[in-house]
Amino acid sequence: MTMTQKILAAHAELDEVKAGQLINCRLDLVLGNDVTTPVAVDEFNRNRFHEVFDAEKIALVMDHFTPNKDIKSAQGCKKCREFAGKYEIENYFDTGRMGIEHVLIPERGLAASGELIIGADSHTCTYGALGAFSTGVGSTDMAAGMASGMAWFRVPSAIRFNITGKFNKGVSGKDLILHIIGMIGVDGALYKSMEFGGSGLCNLSMDDRFCIANMAIEAGAKNGIFDVDEKTQAYMNGKVTRPYTVYKADIPETGNGDVRISDSDAVYDIDLSAIRPTVAFPHLPENTKTVDEIKQMPDIKIDQVVIGSCTNGRMEDLRVAAAILKGKTVADNVRCIILPGTQKIYLEALHEGLIEIFVEAGCAVSTPTCGPCLGGHMGILAQGERAVATTNRNFVGRMGHPESEVYLASPAVAASSAVAGIITDCMTGF
Repeated sequence: MTMTQKILAAHAELDEVKAGQLINCRLDLVLGNDVTTPVAVDEFNRNRFHEVFDAEKIALVMDHFTPNKDIKSAQGCKKCREFAGKYEIENYFDTGRMGIEHVLIPERGLAASGELIIGADSHTCTYGALGAFSTGVGSTDMAAGMASGMAWFRVPSAIRFNITGKFNKGVSGKDLILHIIGMIGVDGALYKSMEFGGSGLCNLSMDDRFCIANMAIEAGAKNGIFDVDEKTQAYMNGKVTRPYTVYKADIPETGNGDVRISDSDAVYDIDLSAIRPTVAFPHLPENTKTVDEIKQMPDIKIDQVVIGSCTNGRMEDLRVAAAILKGKTVADNVRCIILPGTQKIYLEALHEGLIEIFVEAGCAVSTPTCGPCLGGHMGILAQGERAVATTNRNFVGRMGHPESEVYLASPAVAASSAVAGIITDCMTGF
């Protein structure tokens, strides 16, 4: 079995599962946010549920439209707050102590290796960076999960990615996942598990891995998941206090740890040293071009840069952006918005002097929020405007007007572009 299949089998209390099999599994965590939880609460009440399966295994994070942008979002958060109070849900995070959910959950130690996590948000697949099976579900499944502690799944097959080598300067996990999506397409891993391992895994930081797992859904995957190594365990040390299980795929390996024989649907070898800074052009994450290709094109003038989100709002991301922006100024007519992923990250960035660098460069620094990523608030695009964003989606109208454009990029490319006023090679920023 693959890593994912082993986790699913254990949570279904089965010795073995196979791709395509329908199973019912116990859950380790049920997650919702301020957009999806109100719908789940309505379903919970409509089905006359009167208790949650485990108040400690439910997390509600108010992050999409908070601080509340209007009356509707305020009412939604009120409904979540009242539900959390009624059922004594201790992992309730609101303005002032919240963060972007997929950055906050690992930071708080609420996800761990070998666990099974569902969330009413498509980017719940982020926790695969820790060796967990985590996937997005609808609000109805969230309601049933909160009540029963169970959810059903169709067991996915897998695509294996063997990672070798090491990134060159200025290249990061965002470039790698954009490269992969450009290679296999937005439906290239449809309802499959994207499983990452190999001898080069040690050269990917945890922040890289969170970014890559986060965007597995953009290739259509059911989940993304990484082999658990010393970096994974070091990250969880001090955060996760409960026992957890490390699962390994039943796949023969070569001496250097790279998978060569597999029952996966496909196996790809990825040399990190060959990856170039990559940008996804409108209006799909698969529409990728390297900076080398962009240099041969006419300048692409931009109006806004967003650095943050559940994809790239972690400390490494902010440090990279600050290194490029230090002593420089954001170009005239460009709005640059910085979104730390959590309050803890915001405070750490403040202590390191990064916030000062951003403000002096002419950036706006926001409390943690998903706002601009989904065109909700804190950075809406007008008709005809272009944005470079470290977010995960660039669909038509994703960040505002349907005639605006979103270019997905790494924090390095985004920060360099903010200074240049055009999409530019991040290498010039170091």
